[in-house]
Amino acid sequence: MTALPTYHRRMPTFWWLRKRTYFVFVMRELSSIFIAWFVLFLLLFVKAVGRGETAYHDFLDWAASPVVVALNVVAAVFLVVHTITWFNLTPQAMDLRVGRRPVPAAAVIAAQYAGLLVVSAVVWWLVRS
Repeated sequence: MTALPTYHRRMPTFWWLRKRTYFVFVMRELSSIFIAWFVLFLLLFVKAVGRGETAYHDFLDWAASPVVVALNVVAAVFLVVHTITWFNLTPQAMDLRVGRRPVPAAAVIAAQYAGLLVVSAVVWWLVRS
């Protein structure tokens, strides 16, 4: 007995460009690669600092190369996209309540941005001191 052939609908490569929601979803998933790059970059930076002044200056020379600078600029843009989409998804993933009343989604999102602002200000102050 032979098996019936299965139907495989062809999906265009750029199917995700047809709707804004698909595009945002794919960009969010793609942003994870650049988040991983930032983590790797920072780990390499910490390693260079730990290995001494020569390794630190070698790292800075490498980090100043046009390719690495361009990659970090693109990664920074994706970091912003990732942060915004993550913050906007949080109220859907969490059921926050005060007593029995649900916390409004806008309040959850605003609290996240306020926390981001506070942490960024503290880091900025530490770096500038």
